[in-house]
Amino acid sequence: MSQTARVLTGLIAGIVLGILLAWMDPALARQVADIVEPFGKLWLNALQMTVVPLVLALVIVGINQTSDAAHSGRVARRAIVTFVVLLFAAAAMTAVLAPLVLSMLQPDPAVAAALRGHEAEVQATNGGGWASALIAIVPSNAVAAAAAGAMLPLVTFALFFGFALTRLEPPARAQVVGFFKAIADAMIVVVRWVLWAAPVGIFALVLALTARAGLGMLQALGIYIALECALYALAVVLLIGVGIAFGRQSPGRFISGLVPVQAVAASTQSSLATLPAMLDSAQQRLGFSQRVSGLVLPMAVSLFRITSPIQYLATACFVAWAMGVELGPAQLATGVVLAVLVSMGSVGLPGQAIFLATNVPVSQAMGLPIAPLAVLMAVDAIPDVLATVGNVTGDMTATAVVARQTRDEAAAEADPVD
Repeated sequence: MSQTARVLTGLIAGIVLGILLAWMDPALARQVADIVEPFGKLWLNALQMTVVPLVLALVIVGINQTSDAAHSGRVARRAIVTFVVLLFAAAAMTAVLAPLVLSMLQPDPAVAAALRGHEAEVQATNGGGWASALIAIVPSNAVAAAAAGAMLPLVTFALFFGFALTRLEPPARAQVVGFFKAIADAMIVVVRWVLWAAPVGIFALVLALTARAGLGMLQALGIYIALECALYALAVVLLIGVGIAFGRQSPGRFISGLVPVQAVAASTQSSLATLPAMLDSAQQRLGFSQRVSGLVLPMAVSLFRITSPIQYLATACFVAWAMGVELGPAQLATGVVLAVLVSMGSVGLPGQAIFLATNVPVSQAMGLPIAPLAVLMAVDAIPDVLATVGNVTGDMTATAVVARQTRDEAAAEADPVD
């Protein structure tokens, strides 16, 4: 049985048993929830202990990978700029639409109470006004920020450190980047070990939640899945529009070139496995030059996953909605920036293995509790098919935009204006 199937089995078993208990005997349901919840939190703590070193390492390594790619020529630099613009656009779209859509729905108070459990109340990120929020961005002590799990100042330190490494001599830089790459790889190994117990941990957490909230929790999870699927589908449509408008592609031709790529992505649920189909379609169906597609598409698979910031922000907005927390513009803007930074460092890593590591910085920086993330990790496997389709559509769209820019530049150089 695959890891996804095992996690979904634990999820379904926890939902069914929790709802049955809540329906038959609410008092007994609460007692059972109090008994099983510590086992779920123990598993969650085991996952959470990898977050700080993994996020630090991913951001530092991601910056240096991007720097290396940018030094490989003008086409690569155009590609990176295109990636960043599209990532920010996707994050901004989610930050606007997710709260708007969720505001039309009424959260269940029982779900909010169950999600909180015995945890402390939601953190306040805007306490002390804008000045305190601004000062908190840069840590006075990076070690203390890491020890406290303060993700925003930790990511700020990682950015400074990562960019500073790009100024070192290649041998020294390679040693330090290799060290952090090894840390990230080791943390992924630990995460995979912990995920072996995921069915038990998810079962305990979901059982506790549904025993307290009943059918309301099932409805809330359905809303989360529908929200992600809708945002992914919208992203695909908008990306096709970007490819047509900014890549100057014929609508029929561009869509016909995307369809076989999207079919492979949906069946494999892997952008890397779809790369051969993307290269073939880009060169044979869409007529992109081998020079452009052969560079941009592998870079996109390595550095660019457009659905990641959508996932991070949709998850944070859902948690805020479910718990009755109103997100302000400053919190959403912080989430947008962090979502883009974290997504560029985590591409190519298994989604389920790093779900917490990538979602925790965004949710925590927005002042939200992270306990609900483990449950959302279990159901996130359901919209993953659409996420992969969105990612490969983004890869092909970015390639179309870069190909158009490269053609325009070549034409301008061939026919200079006096």
